[in-house]
Amino acid sequence: MTVSPLYRAPQYKAAGKLVGKRALITGGDSGIGRAVALLYAREGASIVITHLPEEVIDAEETKIEIEELGSQCHLISGDLSKEKFCIKAVQETIKKLGGIDILVSNAAHQMRKEDISEITTDEFDRTFKVNVYAYFHLAKAAVPHMKPGSCIIATSSETASRAPAQLLDYSSTKGAINTFTKSLAQMLVPKGIRVNAVAPGPVWTPLNVSDEGTRKSKVRNFGKDQPIGRPAQPEEIAPVYVFLASEADSSYVSGAVIAEMGAEPF
Repeated sequence: MTVSPLYRAPQYKAAGKLVGKRALITGGDSGIGRAVALLYAREGASIVITHLPEEVIDAEETKIEIEELGSQCHLISGDLSKEKFCIKAVQETIKKLGGIDILVSNAAHQMRKEDISEITTDEFDRTFKVNVYAYFHLAKAAVPHMKPGSCIIATSSETASRAPAQLLDYSSTKGAINTFTKSLAQMLVPKGIRVNAVAPGPVWTPLNVSDEGTRKSKVRNFGKDQPIGRPAQPEEIAPVYVFLASEADSSYVSGAVIAEMGAEPF
């Protein structure tokens, strides 16, 4: 990306809200995931990040920054569309950190298509497997090891409600994430585990330029149709993930989908 996303959040003031917490963040190598990982580290959490093999350079750079903050960071490379890797990611988190208190299901796959005829079954499957199935597999693997006070946070999207024509499969997964979040929150109330989602509007991340179906003109004008007139930066989205992970801030919040959409109605 010629214009790098902003993720360090220099105005953010940490307050030790996640000291002793152990977090697994999928897609934590870049974009929103990287910004969340750094804020969690600044709040005292230990971190495990999953990333695709081709994203190893970004992941290693993120790891260095987290360790410079004085927190642990471990990297796990693999494909979240595979159930076995999702289970492995949770198991490795428990092995390396001694447990898991926070699961952030953030990684996503997106590929714009002009017409439904262009969406292959394989592409449709991959979008759902990375965006929805991984959320299910990760949560299923993590919940038995989570104690009361733990939490699960998913990354949703404004597309769940706006449903843009070129993102038929992606938008559908985000709608599914919202409903899954609300149902899982009800299911896990007796265990004392909170489940919430964050629904950002357009955010300047590598996901935008990696989408082969996105025209250059679309990238240049990305986010300009929002009421605020621009896309968000990852550092502007990440603080709500701290809020949702912190018992001091959100112990009564579960089953919520929190919109961060630059004044666009959800």
